[in-house]
Order: sequence, then C-alpha cells, then structure tokens
Amino acid sequence: MVSLRAEVPETLLKAMAAFIERHPNWDQYRLFQAALAGFLVQNGVQDRGVTRCYLANLFPSQRRFASPPHRPGGRGGSSSPSRSSGSRAAV
Repeated sequence: MVSLRAEVPETLLKAMAAFIERHPNWDQYRLFQAALAGFLVQNGVQDRGVTRCYLANLFPSQRRFASPPHRPGGRGGSSSPSRSSGSRAAV
C-alpha cells in the first residue's frame, strides 16, 4: 500500500464530500481510486491491473473484477486494489 498526499482545490473537496454524503457506499478512497484509474484508462493506459481497479471501484459487487484468477504455473497477475486495499490518499 502506498500513501499519497495531494493538494486539492476546495471546490473539488466540497463536491467530493457532497457526492459521498449522497452515496454512502462510496468513501474518499474508493472515489479517488476510481477517478485516478478512470483517468488512466481514458488516456490510453493499457494495464490489466489499472482496468481491474477501475471496474472494481465502479462495480464493487462484481467480485470477478476484484482480483485476477490464479493460474497454477502461470503469472499470477498484478495485485488489484479493491475497496479494502490499494493506495490510500490523504485528501
């Protein structure tokens, strides 16, 4: 897990707080992960781990996005952040 600290304009913080208040199944970590992963996917990053993070945050009830299947003898894939793991942002 990696901690991230960023300066965020007050307008974005207020919008984030309002969104989280209206959507209690979201928190600042899930919102930040989904936003960052979405930005990367939309800007051409072609990495399965990033795509899985994006999908896992948008569709948390779909466990198939949470982590790649284990293949005996094969590459295990990158670890995929879900709501309970991944990078945390001090916002």
